[in-house]
Amino acid sequence: MKTRIYIDGFNLYFGALKKTPNKWLNPVELARLHLAPHHVIERTKFFTTKVNARPVNPDQPLRQETYLRALRTLPDFEIYFGFFLTRETWMPLAAPPPGGPTHVRVIKTEEKGSDVNLATQLLRDAHMRKMDCAVIISGDSDLLMPVCVVKTELGIPVGVLNPQKHPCAVLKQHATFYKHLIPGRIAKAQFPPTLADPAGTFHKPATW
Repeated sequence: MKTRIYIDGFNLYFGALKKTPNKWLNPVELARLHLAPHHVIERTKFFTTKVNARPVNPDQPLRQETYLRALRTLPDFEIYFGFFLTRETWMPLAAPPPGGPTHVRVIKTEEKGSDVNLATQLLRDAHMRKMDCAVIISGDSDLLMPVCVVKTELGIPVGVLNPQKHPCAVLKQHATFYKHLIPGRIAKAQFPPTLADPAGTFHKPATW
């Protein structure tokens, strides 16, 4: 069965990788380890946003770029970028002091575009009949509508591999099949410490 994989990079990172030693992840191998043998992964699409350096984590962009370089060594693998939106806004205090202010002005940063980009590529590929099956690596309920359209209106099965600890009830209800990522398989699906591309060899970051 010709299968395409659609990965929400931030949902995967914060759901299954952030506090683990498994960030040097080969997501194609991860999908392969969770799918039945009849799935032939024909193409993988990865959706993320480039991070910015912060005073407490100045090397974060360099580590991410090294990981993106590792991803680009995979055949039939595409990366799509969203963006960060930073703005000042007023937010309510959870426990305002008696007689004190009820709101505080904060700087809010939001990752934008990944879920929309994923949904767009999923629907585009489905309408063009690029695959026999689609698999989404995400636990984001915002993807319910494209999942339902592809499965019900276009007749293409859609599986969900959820990286989040908690189930997504609506995706579980409507997906053709639904699984949680298994930590042992995540640990197994790691790139080798040293990789090579046309620019030369490079290595897994020493720290994350």
